[in-house]
Amino acid sequence: MDFIYTLITFVLILALLLLIIFSALMSKVYTGKSIRNKQYAPVAGTVFHQLFYYNRLHDYLTDLGKRHHTFRLLAPDQSELYTTDVQNIEHILRTSFSKYSKGETNVNIITDLFGQGIFAVDGVKWRKQRKFASHEFSTGVLRDFSCTIFRKTAAKLVKTVSEFAKAGTVFDVQDLLMRCALQSIFKVGFGVDLNCLEGSGEKEKTFIKAFDDSNALTYWRYVDPTWQLKRFLNVGSEASLKKSIRIIHDYVQNLISEKRDLSKMQHHTNEKEDILSRFLVESKKDPENMNDQYLMDIILNFILAGKDSTANTLSWFFYVVCKNPLVQERILQEIRGVFGSNYDKSSVEDFVETISDEILEKMHYLHAALSETLRLYPAVPVNGRCSEEDDILPDGNKLKKGDGVYYLSYAMGRMTHIWGDDAEDFRPERWLNRDGLFVPESPFKFIAFHAGPRICLGKDFAYRQMKILTIALLRFIRFKLADEKANVTYRTMFTLHINGGLHLRAVQRPD
Repeated sequence: MDFIYTLITFVLILALLLLIIFSALMSKVYTGKSIRNKQYAPVAGTVFHQLFYYNRLHDYLTDLGKRHHTFRLLAPDQSELYTTDVQNIEHILRTSFSKYSKGETNVNIITDLFGQGIFAVDGVKWRKQRKFASHEFSTGVLRDFSCTIFRKTAAKLVKTVSEFAKAGTVFDVQDLLMRCALQSIFKVGFGVDLNCLEGSGEKEKTFIKAFDDSNALTYWRYVDPTWQLKRFLNVGSEASLKKSIRIIHDYVQNLISEKRDLSKMQHHTNEKEDILSRFLVESKKDPENMNDQYLMDIILNFILAGKDSTANTLSWFFYVVCKNPLVQERILQEIRGVFGSNYDKSSVEDFVETISDEILEKMHYLHAALSETLRLYPAVPVNGRCSEEDDILPDGNKLKKGDGVYYLSYAMGRMTHIWGDDAEDFRPERWLNRDGLFVPESPFKFIAFHAGPRICLGKDFAYRQMKILTIALLRFIRFKLADEKANVTYRTMFTLHINGGLHLRAVQRPD
């Protein structure tokens, strides 16, 4: 009896302690947030409410966005404002750019994974990386080098999918595209051949899994109030994150060491094609600051941009064109019309060699279909900044210093006040004028590539890579879903992965 009494007492004390902690936390969440002040955006809940909807988080935020174009979720130390208002987005990303930063909360959450890379820093560090990267992306050498890599990778990808088609095998196109994108970014970015599409590269597969798991586990921190305690104790999700980051860092550190050794052997070569080689040359001017850790951070940020953005977008692209077979056939007709006699080249290598910048510029419907995919399934579904001073948004809502401001890219694509009554429909034609020419939208309305001074430097590279891959694949392969009734949804993380992959069947087109 004494044991039972002691146990009951312990449980009651523990419950009381948890209640006190919870009450203190809720008091901190709701105190000083101007909840009833109509000058501030309406409160739709707390950041912890997202826990209940985590597996469908972006749809939950979309539902809230349909009720309030701008709303707040309360956090212990600040309000988190979410908006689908185009004027607000232009205000924070361009008009009042200097008033907004990554914010201490965001930096604390993402630094373990992204370090001091371009996505995680502001101020001088951001400007320095931005200036150098902007120069590199503008060079003709890098553009020509990347196009050569994209064409070679496309030919390998077509042959891989053709084998699945001949065997009648169901395959995961997202996994294939992830490996394809990683192979391209490593060759273009770091001058390394991975051969992921040839069935080898177990280290690379381990790296991809560790990177994707780190992406998801880091994003979990936004809704986990105990993540810092778990990191200190090295338990649960934080222990898993630490293990995955170690795998990533070991792999990248080995890459840097190999590139440094190779660079010493090729010191006589002035023309550096890949980005890492150019950074290594630059690092010799400032070895103290541009050390291996700095280079590692740059690499990880490039991988996030180069692998996830294109692979995720193309995965969703194949999903929507399988759901809309007429779109798939219209793209094929455009390929046939633009390529003319070159369309009849039966050799995959011969065909992809004819894909030039001039050809890509004529593919208006394909460009529209890819943009429509990004509108509905943006690579980064939520993004934002932090207010460095009190401010008033164009819609009249006030912000306090330290408040977060997030724009909902995924939700925006589904907003009728932005895209019309058919906002949730996949309709590439919305991007074309009467002559069938592509007409771009404001980057603050079509926010898939960010906007303002921090707009994505690799936007043109991403479109170029996606066009080359889709042209090559759709010329030789027809795609259909392995299971038309399967529920296709996303995995909640920084980028919009398809949860569990996208399983397709491929049918080879006749020559």
